[in-house]
Amino acid sequence: MDPPLRFVLCGSVDDGKSTLIGRILHDCGQVFADQMEGVEEDSRRYGTQGDATDLALLLDGLKDERQQGITIDVAHRGFATARRRFIVADAPGHEQYTRNMATGASTARLAVVLADARKGILPQTARHTRIAAMFGVGHFVLAVNKMDLVGWDHDAFESIVSGYRTLAEEIGIPDVATIPVCALTGDNLTRSSGRTPWYTGPTLLEHLEAVAVEPRTAGQPFRMPVQYVNRPDAGFRGYCGRVVSGTVKPGDRVRISPAGTTATVESIMAWQDTRARAKRGDSITLTLRPDVDVTRGDVIVDADRPLEVADQFQAKILWMDDAPLTVGRRYRLKLHTREVEATVTRIRHRIDVSDGSQLAAPHLGINDLGVVNLATSRPVPFAPFDESRELGGFILIDRATNATVGAGTLTFALMRAANLKWQDFDVDGEVRAELKRQRPRCLWLTGLSASGKSTIANLLERQLVTEGRHTYLLDGDNVRHGLNRDLGFTEADRVENIRRVAEVARLMVDAGLIVIVSFISPFRSERDFARSLFEPDDFMEIFVDASVEACAARDPKGLYAKAKRGEIRNFTGIDSPYEPPERPDVHLDTEGLSPEECVEIVMRRLA
Repeated sequence: MDPPLRFVLCGSVDDGKSTLIGRILHDCGQVFADQMEGVEEDSRRYGTQGDATDLALLLDGLKDERQQGITIDVAHRGFATARRRFIVADAPGHEQYTRNMATGASTARLAVVLADARKGILPQTARHTRIAAMFGVGHFVLAVNKMDLVGWDHDAFESIVSGYRTLAEEIGIPDVATIPVCALTGDNLTRSSGRTPWYTGPTLLEHLEAVAVEPRTAGQPFRMPVQYVNRPDAGFRGYCGRVVSGTVKPGDRVRISPAGTTATVESIMAWQDTRARAKRGDSITLTLRPDVDVTRGDVIVDADRPLEVADQFQAKILWMDDAPLTVGRRYRLKLHTREVEATVTRIRHRIDVSDGSQLAAPHLGINDLGVVNLATSRPVPFAPFDESRELGGFILIDRATNATVGAGTLTFALMRAANLKWQDFDVDGEVRAELKRQRPRCLWLTGLSASGKSTIANLLERQLVTEGRHTYLLDGDNVRHGLNRDLGFTEADRVENIRRVAEVARLMVDAGLIVIVSFISPFRSERDFARSLFEPDDFMEIFVDASVEACAARDPKGLYAKAKRGEIRNFTGIDSPYEPPERPDVHLDTEGLSPEECVEIVMRRLA
């Protein structure tokens, strides 16, 4: 049996999306009697159609949705006709729920975009169209709804169609069908309407039944991301996953990406049966000979048509978080079954959802679309999203909260970056440390301005030098006179400030030095990034702890007073946040300890 057609229903608020799909389900006999009784009861309490049954309530399942008459979550519903099976995602129209709409579009092959005949093409209509196209939807239907409220006017319909076709051409959407409808009465949904003699095309349901949607992976070679390595006992090793393209059979030669090792398929299993062949969409277990190293996140591919591997990419991204996307901040990237650390190294531009223009942007805010450069912590096997949804679509996850903050598509690898290799030399960090007869380390002091970091760092370095140690002190103010003089104090600049300092500190530790870093470094994610550059025992996070009130009372530079008067913007502790360490290696309470006592604590810890 052919797989169902998955489509997403999207558009702006109150365009009638839930009513439209509710009407189709009703007219196709897809609503059980008890469901209908429930909808009729809810219609009397929450309905918007007076005494008539409000079919939108078939989809608006949450209590808040029914009470407010809006869609909040993505409602997935399956139904079937004599000609085809369908799965529809009814996506919310409100801008704050754009991420939910993206969820619906990510698995859809077709998008039905609604436009209110009275309002035409709205910014949210354009945003949803661009998001659907970005996530690989190749077929679009513009359903101009509520035609009864404009008197079934042909000119009004054509005006909206003209505007949408201009948008579609600019985005590069090749297939757009346009249908005038009334979701409330069912005109041109499941039956042709006598109120539109000027329209001779199919109904919406007829179009959905007939549209040919071929997977973009047609004709592509065998590829299967490994989801799980199955070892029930010492005598069996199988590699489980879902085939995303091509076919495979026993005896085929395959390659393991990214390692590049080759093997031969010994057997194919699905549930408890063996198979002679597996195709796209099959969930299977492969056994290989000889045994080769395969782990979750690897991709098993046709040996003669290897998969591309890279660690630097250009990508399109939809940002979903209240906190902006910041260049240099580390996130977790999930691509097919592989998960790696990732950093946006450059925001190339933001895309204006109304006209598609490319706008310079220091960061991306919630619901922004943009094009970025992306770097991963290690090479990953991938295919451009235009070739494979499964191997080119990714999400970004906040490392602290585990929330999904962005979703995107890989466009191509930045090969010039992938060609860079670390150059090894005969004299390494161990040799330099031995010459200095010390163990190099990075001592990272973090805390509010005026908490005592610079004072403690200065005394600490003096004590270490007295003991014959080789040191260097990197201070926040001093570094901004040279290396980081081009950076301001926005969140993005603070992230870049710490990234540069952490990289310099790593080089100094490699040179054999004990490096003392004295920076406010307000964000946990950037301090975690700094720690990640070092061996576990070579980095010590020292929290120089003092309250905002205590720091403001000291205020040796008068900065707190200026920040409170609004003369300094983005000042940590006043109008910019400080995220204290959750588990510092050393905690120094400078409200109760003298600088000398703090240094003694650190020296004991070093010893």
